[in-house]
Amino acid sequence: MPSTSDQVAEAMRVVARGDYLPPGQRDRAGDDAPVQIGHGQTNSQPRTVADMLRLLDPRPGDRVLDVGCGSGWTTALLSWLVGPSGTVLGVELEPALVAMARTNLAARQVPRVRVEQADPDGLGRPAEAPYDAILVSAEARELPQPLLDQLADPGRMVVPVAGEMVLVERRDGRDHLTRHGRYRFVPLR
Repeated sequence: MPSTSDQVAEAMRVVARGDYLPPGQRDRAGDDAPVQIGHGQTNSQPRTVADMLRLLDPRPGDRVLDVGCGSGWTTALLSWLVGPSGTVLGVELEPALVAMARTNLAARQVPRVRVEQADPDGLGRPAEAPYDAILVSAEARELPQPLLDQLADPGRMVVPVAGEMVLVERRDGRDHLTRHGRYRFVPLR
């Protein structure tokens, strides 16, 4: 089986970023930079997305929660990585971005995904937990306990916290945290 790194590189080759950008921004799809998608949100730079996906290490059959799914690009990448036996639930706070993500994913017939409006008073989708993997594409001030509560055992969560990328690996009831460099994101709300 190919390594996670190879799988992520292949997913990023197959799932075209430009398909998930607003029409006026599609010429920026090849830029290794964040791209504005409206409502104060961005489509993260490809190198950052690849780093996060490699840390998350989604596997075939995983149930994944994609927090702050924006225009749906990370949701589509995750769908490709978890394969036919996995599922991905994207949650997004901005109603216009929920509509954009749904439209983008439907237009590309991305399988096994769903995008829902995020609860403005909570994080994630606790009623559908636990999740094998949780990807958070917005920066928390501290490790978000409501999302930790939704993580399966074993499970992995990648979340930017106070400027650093944090990987939480849960196994046998214990959480092991590691930090993986400095990153900038829009705030987790």
